Amino acid sequence: MPILIHPTYFPSISSFAAMAQAEAVTLEMDDNFQKQTNRNRMYIYSPNGIQLLNIPVKHSRENAHQKTRDIKLETAFDWQKQHFKSLEAAYRSSPFFEYFEDAIMPVFEKKYTFLMDLNLDTMDIGSKCLRMDFRYSKTEEYFKDVETFQDFRYLANGKKDKMQLEPYTQVFGEKHGFINNLSILDLLFNEGRHALDYLKRQEVK
Repeated sequence: MPILIHPTYFPSISSFAAMAQAEAVTLEMDDNFQKQTNRNRMYIYSPNGIQLLNIPVKHSRENAHQKTRDIKLETAFDWQKQHFKSLEAAYRSSPFFEYFEDAIMPVFEKKYTFLMDLNLDTMDIGSKCLRMDFRYSKTEEYFKDVETFQDFRYLANGKKDKMQLEPYTQVFGEKHGFINNLSILDLLFNEGRHALDYLKRQEVK
């Protein structure tokens, strides 16, 4: 069945599992921005356990209900450099970090104005690393309820995403145990070419 999903920052493994198993993918482009969701954050496995990487965004004082597609990035400090350093600390010793390093680097070097452009790039790069076909359509207006899609927009909110994934080997797993449903980067850096088969095996609902 076709799915409807939010573009997010290096999306969760559950989001990519949904896309890998979908007949077709439509991206939600017309929602209002919601704070504290994966629209502008991802979770990785650091030496100290789970770590949040958050992209600072500009909030409008005049308009409390901004469309996600209109959200601009805050450029007052170099979050890109900080995020890449965190990824290095977390995954430099993983089996496939060096293999994918050049592919993800443009996200941390390119100067973005809009969050949506950044998110679409991270989804495209993640798909190419997976060797997954990533063709999609975009919404043209917002509907709270949809009938022609399986609605996976809730996956953008980590608190609502309860998907339990099959454990795989993680760099600091012996220290902290398996951490469920991190950014797709965690799966890529640890599983490499096996990642797409892993996504297709997961129970998506």
